[in-house]
Amino acid sequence: MTRTAWGIGLATTSEIDHAVLEAWYPTPALGEPGTASPWDVPAEIGALEVVDPVRRVRRDVVRTEIDLDAAPASAADAYLRLHLLSHRLVAPNTINLDGIFGALANVVWTSAGPCSPVEFELTRARLQARTPGLSVHGVDKFPRMTDYVVPSGVRIADASRVRLGAHLAAGTTVMHEGFVNFNAGSLGEAMIEGRVSQGVVIGDGTDVGGGASIMGTLSGGGKQRVSIGRRSLLGANAGLGISLGDDCVVEAGLYVTAGTKISLLGDASSYDVDLTDAASDGEGHPVVAAHLLSGLDGLLLRRHSLTGGVQALPRAARAVELNAALHAQ
Repeated sequence: MTRTAWGIGLATTSEIDHAVLEAWYPTPALGEPGTASPWDVPAEIGALEVVDPVRRVRRDVVRTEIDLDAAPASAADAYLRLHLLSHRLVAPNTINLDGIFGALANVVWTSAGPCSPVEFELTRARLQARTPGLSVHGVDKFPRMTDYVVPSGVRIADASRVRLGAHLAAGTTVMHEGFVNFNAGSLGEAMIEGRVSQGVVIGDGTDVGGGASIMGTLSGGGKQRVSIGRRSLLGANAGLGISLGDDCVVEAGLYVTAGTKISLLGDASSYDVDLTDAASDGEGHPVVAAHLLSGLDGLLLRRHSLTGGVQALPRAARAVELNAALHAQ
């Protein structure tokens, strides 16, 4: 069956080059609109239609219905998909976002609203006359999530570091240096003090430490989407290019990519990995590429303090626990 979604919103169009700069859908919904006057425009939305001669844009009501399994067909279509993610109506990696960058215009995001980058210095001059102290927040295809959606039960210390299309489950805290891209985020309570790249999801009870980075797939040729399971810890300034299962810990400062060679300490049979062709580290421990451990539960990944070699150990039952006070709603 075709999966659909729809919404009534407001789209901003540049009168300079007629590009659709952005669209806002206050109450997007899954499924089909139905038959009971579904496209009636709420008075609160209709009242916001406007032409702004200073920014040289117009804001019009849009009625958008999309096929979630087809690629985005327009800017309005793309924005509805991003809203569905941030409203937590769909999870990351469950809808088609192919070609979304081509569907979105580059926008100058200002304290007076979105503007076209075409002839922006003239627009800036007009805006300065109307709005002294104008600020430019960024030049990008994606806006801040909180300018469009504020999910319930979350804390975001710096709104500029969470893009529209991020999926933040209730109980999630994003600290000042945390970053969450579109089509990425948390599936339960989580502490995010590092970088959650596009396509990455982290499970309930997991902590991404300060300065930590999780590899995405937008550039560099990587195709494998990384995920972290429940009750896991990615240490401060660590990096991750493989998936982790539940109850895992990566030592602070350790960067593990798919090709990192890892010695398996402890009972080798506990890793559920084919060791037929495994090398040896000279101390009787098999050595495998990290990608063979991708998605396994209960791992501790660390460095040998003298040699610097990367080691894996099965973890004891003690679970990673978030500070409940920091995630209380």
